[in-house]
Amino acid sequence: MKPLSSKKQDSTRALTVVETSWPVRYTGVRLGARSGAERYPAFLEITVKSLREAWRAAIATAVAAYLEEKGADPSIASAIVAESPPDASMGDIGFPVFPLAKPLRMGPPQIAAAIVERLAGSTLPPGTCKAVGPYVNVFLDRAAVAKAVVSAPVAGASYGSSDSLAGTRIMIEFSSPNTNKPLHLGHLRNDALGESVSRILKANGAEVLKINLINDRGVHICKSMLSYMTYGKGTTPDSEKVKSDHFVGDYYVRFNDLKKEDPQAEEKAQDLLVKWEAADPETIDLWKTMNEWAVSGIRRTYDRTGVSFDKFYYESQIYLTGKEEVQKGLANGAFFKAEDGSVRIDLSAIGLEEKVLLRKDGTSIYMTQDIGLAIHRHEDWPFDRLVYVVANEQQYHFKVLFYILEKLGYEWAKNLFHLSYGLVNLPEGRMKTREGTVVDADTLLDSLRDQALEEIQSKGREDSVADPVATAEQVALGAVHYYLMQATPSKDMIFNPAESLSFNGNTGPYIQYMGARISSMLRKRDRGEGKAGAGTIKPELLSGNAEWELVKLVASYPEAVELAGAGYNPAVVASHLYAVASAFSRFYHDEPILTCEDPDLAATRLALSEAVLVVLRNGLGLLCIPFLEAM
Repeated sequence: MKPLSSKKQDSTRALTVVETSWPVRYTGVRLGARSGAERYPAFLEITVKSLREAWRAAIATAVAAYLEEKGADPSIASAIVAESPPDASMGDIGFPVFPLAKPLRMGPPQIAAAIVERLAGSTLPPGTCKAVGPYVNVFLDRAAVAKAVVSAPVAGASYGSSDSLAGTRIMIEFSSPNTNKPLHLGHLRNDALGESVSRILKANGAEVLKINLINDRGVHICKSMLSYMTYGKGTTPDSEKVKSDHFVGDYYVRFNDLKKEDPQAEEKAQDLLVKWEAADPETIDLWKTMNEWAVSGIRRTYDRTGVSFDKFYYESQIYLTGKEEVQKGLANGAFFKAEDGSVRIDLSAIGLEEKVLLRKDGTSIYMTQDIGLAIHRHEDWPFDRLVYVVANEQQYHFKVLFYILEKLGYEWAKNLFHLSYGLVNLPEGRMKTREGTVVDADTLLDSLRDQALEEIQSKGREDSVADPVATAEQVALGAVHYYLMQATPSKDMIFNPAESLSFNGNTGPYIQYMGARISSMLRKRDRGEGKAGAGTIKPELLSGNAEWELVKLVASYPEAVELAGAGYNPAVVASHLYAVASAFSRFYHDEPILTCEDPDLAATRLALSEAVLVVLRNGLGLLCIPFLEAM
């Protein structure tokens, strides 16, 4: 494959596409609406990861040859690993040689010097290497990496994507709301995590199916129904001008009042469930009505938060599944019948006590339902992996479920994964729906939107944004989703609304603001302000330390996306975006960009800024956070 040739331009802005002697891969990308059908070579696949791997291979080859020359086992060279030097002045990549000291019977500094000497004259990746004590440290070719980075805007929305999961079908279940209440803060974490992981997996080439199991049956649903039957008096969400899921949720909370007034309330709720299971027409009609109210309201919240699904399952339609599978397991010896007549599984192999799968009267439990549903899903859409996004309170359940499916002989059961996340609470303490102390998602978003709007108005920014209320809404979403995504999923967290909305520090609005700031610079360039429009992009000018920090962060973004996909962890992307935004803030403060007197340097710095913008836009998209052109 030929390297990119020089000076390929689109019709909307000049972009010099540079030559390189290092083997690279590039893709064709259509450039803008005004570029017609012409296609140009785009982003050079020189990333920090690709260079690190190339240098590791080169150094490992030299080490193997040196080991063999000294009569040692050359396979030891496979132990060579890459590290990041603690100080940028020491290099960009470090390779410690401590593991070679014993087989070579030499001091690590002497080994490092010998390896560097051996590498001299070899064909190497862009950069130079140097012995620094017991390390072989690599100083990357700044110009070569910068050449690739300033091409990032041409790749646009595809920058950061990879084919690391190409050909993999991944089903991911998340949200799974109950139809007796609106979504609350805990759901927001679940939804943001599920949606973000789905987007990250797609960015890594996976085929993803997002599914949602609506929990629309059970005694908790009957409690809201019984409460409505007692207090509702024929009212509707429309007649009361209340969002429909909140309307239903209010009656679930009022069940507490009903219990105080009627000692038989719990028993009556159970009786109502029996009627539902018997398909009593009057009960079914009310159940359908209230479920429709709840689900339609919940869907509005999904639309508001940018969460979507490819398929919905309803518990009421599948709760009896799994009984047949349990009977099959009993017949083949995977399960056993206890003395009381119940069907159980021995879990001693995974350090747990036996588990009931069918009660002695033959009725199923929740585990039975999940067994049947997992099997049905694989038949419905044969997946390579199935990811359950569920709070860590259910770790036992999924450990047992996965073991049961393996015992039933399903090979794909080895590829089931519980993406366990910690609880999220407010500074005041834990939330409880039935006590009415939960902060629901809509109310929280409304509050944050109003606070963001006040901030816009207090700074006199109404005229700078097209729609202040819509912008405030997007800032609120950025605040919530980033705060929930920046923590590793497994950790419990305290959500602090005031901190989440700050325009300074590690927050969504701060990163949104950096994107808006760069967008403003690009608009000024397009209006002819500054000297960048008259300059030529020369990546070799990006040689300063502040610029190099940004170049490396932009070139590291694809690896962050890949790592986030491999670990189902959006926090990796969030952390990287904060590092990029912080580095750009320092760069913007310390170095003139549009106001630079040298037109070429101005154009090149602005090209780097635009590459940063691409990373921020794409990364925020992966985190379900709106990108703002103006704030």
